[in-house]
Amino acid sequence: MWHAFCMDADPPESQQVCRRVAAFFADTRPALRSPPRRSLEAEYSRFAAGDFSPADSSIIAGSGTLGTQDMGGLHNTVAGALTALCAWVSAAAGTSSLDSVVLPPPAVPGAAVQPYVKVTARTFALAHVHVIDGTGAAELADRTIVIQDGKIVSVGSSADALPPDATVLDLSGRTLIPGLVGMHDHMYYIARPNLDAAAHSEPPLVVPQMTFSAPRLYLANGVTTLRTTGSVEPYADLNVKHMIDAGSLPGPHIDVTGPYLEGAHSSFIQMHQLKDADDARRTVAFWADQGATSFKAYMNITRAQLKAAIDEAHRRGFKITGHLCAVTYPEAAALGIDDLEHGFFVNTQLDPGKAPDVCPDTAGGPTLLAMDPDGPQAADLIKTLVAHHVAVTSTLPVFEQRVPGHAPLWPRAMESLTPEAREAYLYLRNVTNTLPREQAQDRITAYQHDLALEHKFVAAGGLLLAGPDPTGNGGVVPGFGDLREVELLVEAGFSVEDAIKIATYNGAYYLGLSNRIGSIAPGRDADLVVLNGDPGRAITDIEKVEIVFKDGVGYDSAALLKSVRGRYGEY
Repeated sequence: MWHAFCMDADPPESQQVCRRVAAFFADTRPALRSPPRRSLEAEYSRFAAGDFSPADSSIIAGSGTLGTQDMGGLHNTVAGALTALCAWVSAAAGTSSLDSVVLPPPAVPGAAVQPYVKVTARTFALAHVHVIDGTGAAELADRTIVIQDGKIVSVGSSADALPPDATVLDLSGRTLIPGLVGMHDHMYYIARPNLDAAAHSEPPLVVPQMTFSAPRLYLANGVTTLRTTGSVEPYADLNVKHMIDAGSLPGPHIDVTGPYLEGAHSSFIQMHQLKDADDARRTVAFWADQGATSFKAYMNITRAQLKAAIDEAHRRGFKITGHLCAVTYPEAAALGIDDLEHGFFVNTQLDPGKAPDVCPDTAGGPTLLAMDPDGPQAADLIKTLVAHHVAVTSTLPVFEQRVPGHAPLWPRAMESLTPEAREAYLYLRNVTNTLPREQAQDRITAYQHDLALEHKFVAAGGLLLAGPDPTGNGGVVPGFGDLREVELLVEAGFSVEDAIKIATYNGAYYLGLSNRIGSIAPGRDADLVVLNGDPGRAITDIEKVEIVFKDGVGYDSAALLKSVRGRYGEY
């Protein structure tokens, strides 16, 4: 990431120094590989003050013309690189790394986007609306939010005077929340060829890309920023992101995760299987150069491969998450991973017969069943994750599908499925609902354990993120699944305000974008969701998305949903 910042250094010779200094810091300062904010800011302050040794200067300068400069000349040249480096350091410190990439300057909606635009005024006010601001604070009643040029100008009483040129939208009876930040939001669907009512299918698993339907479904349901959290067609994800950013397609802001970092014996024919640690490093480096801004390790990756991937991602200023199996949660934390996917469902540390670097067939089920949320093993695991600053992404909707008698898919979500996807969903739901009693009880217990562990993780100071993992059987649909995640967090015992914070502010904070998105406050981007109801009174009202604002442009949720009716599962 720092390569892009260094291109802005002036004079031109400072660009070379900028690149050398950034690489020097990343390679020689352990704090920068997974940087605590204070350590990195201290490093930058020291360097900016000119407090670096002749030996450091020699390493920074390297060979060539820069290496022949005297100390004073080198300091003068380095001074020209400091502004660019400051942007990079802020990025690595978690304040801005993805800012210009994930949240680029907004484009004017093009011809293909205009049919879905509902509000375009330069200055407007959302009047008489309830506000849940994303910080965890209590809901506010009868607020008016003024927005100008895509930014929130004020959040005040509805009695406050408004700008004379403001268009006023009376939102009485409605609630405003920040745009959701989906942290496990794929752009594909998993298909099982020739699936039958007994859940038998033929190999291989196929993963068709949902380039048309997924971005619209996310935006329609209030997801204004997302992380793809594993790409099967990364070039497609990168290109659709660029088209959305250019105003050519409707959709959210996107943090494109590179292709899955998977080891041998993958179940997915479309995934590259890493050969060794150097292959992992090269894969991260290649996709970072192509434009990926995050990475994800997958089930069969080994510890050596994961460590190489983590080090290369951190060297580039990016974060890496994982849906793990061969590597346990404590092992991944020790290696320096930033995030773990699927709550506590896929930790294999207590699975019987777990061998090093091998994913057991049990894939974490026995560990979750055995881990009493009130017991010492759970406390030790949570302490380890919090101490290593490892976030956890809750993906309750996809695991809800494994629980017999779980809530059926919402009618509006069902309408988005192709007939084939709808049939697959109903087949697999029926199989789950007819499981033998003992197996059904184990699934219920495991689900309850995960809910309790996620709650305890947050209580211990852990950073919980949210995303639905829209894959598999059609029961988790992009956007709809993100809303369902909020409902399930409330079922897990979180307050409505805290559940919304997990689904908005926490994701923004993890991405280093909380100074722009994830909460409702003056100066923030106008990424907002209008709900026709009050989730503070009835959490199911979060399903009633009416208008979604992204960069201050209001999108018609109903129109977007209509455009993809019957398409999810096809394209």
